[in-house]
Amino acid sequence: MRQEEVAGVVAPYAPRRAARAGRVDVRGLALNVLQWGRPGARKLFLLHGWMDVAASFQFLVDELSGDWHAIAPDLRGFGGSEWQPQGYWFADYVADLEALLDAFAPGEAATIVGHSLGANVATHYAGVRPDRVAALIAIDGFGIPAEQADDAPRKYAEWLDALREPPAFSPYADFDAVAGRLRRNDPRLSADKAAFLARHWARACDDGKVRLASDPRHKLPFPHVYRLEEVFAVWRRIRARALWIAAEDSHIPRWLEGHPEGEGATDSLAGVRARLAHVPGVSLVTVADAGHMVHHDQPRAVAQAIERFLAA
Repeated sequence: MRQEEVAGVVAPYAPRRAARAGRVDVRGLALNVLQWGRPGARKLFLLHGWMDVAASFQFLVDELSGDWHAIAPDLRGFGGSEWQPQGYWFADYVADLEALLDAFAPGEAATIVGHSLGANVATHYAGVRPDRVAALIAIDGFGIPAEQADDAPRKYAEWLDALREPPAFSPYADFDAVAGRLRRNDPRLSADKAAFLARHWARACDDGKVRLASDPRHKLPFPHVYRLEEVFAVWRRIRARALWIAAEDSHIPRWLEGHPEGEGATDSLAGVRARLAHVPGVSLVTVADAGHMVHHDQPRAVAQAIERFLAA
């Protein structure tokens, strides 16, 4: 019987590598930054996805076999980092990444791993500042669905409407309820890992309830149109060695291409490969038995793919 099943009690995942938490001022906001490994070892910057936190990389870090100094921020408005009252814009994440590199790796070309939103931030930065990125690993992040200029009036109207009634998160009864939510989102996530993440994903409040640590303003719609041709123009300037890691059972390829999910839907990577054609020399690896949270579902496979790529 697994430890977390004894007497019905779930014991949180026990990390094999301890994280050190600290605060770093980044462009006027205090960001919570986790670090693992020996200072002086090869640096590995880790950027989490939307509605996630830096601790999400704990399972991946525990599977790395090399001597790494891993550095992972809670992006602005997430986890333990400060909130931005005026909302959140993709360009700010890119600028925050540069400030983080200036703080931890001044004058160095960095190795950056990003998942989902973090992957899109990393790839954009690698094209805008090609000299600052030596190696780029994007985990299940390939941009978002293309939008057309005609979408602009609708998007602005939806954004203005949303500002009148700002979004909010419903509270949870306890951390077990948060862990249950995490497992519903990712059925492959084990109970012990969900219990571990719940303590980083949410905070206990004075009213006895538990609430998500992230700013609900992240749920505001963006008013601007996502212009894929502009993204491709940035990606074509990437000079870093680049690896994209895709999850075999991820919904992302269908989402990008607009295919409905469900019975009869396919998960072809043809659309992903078409996008990656705009990244010079990029490699693509697919991880089996994994969904979008591939670094949770198969952390060892992802860690091995990263280290093989960086050692090549």
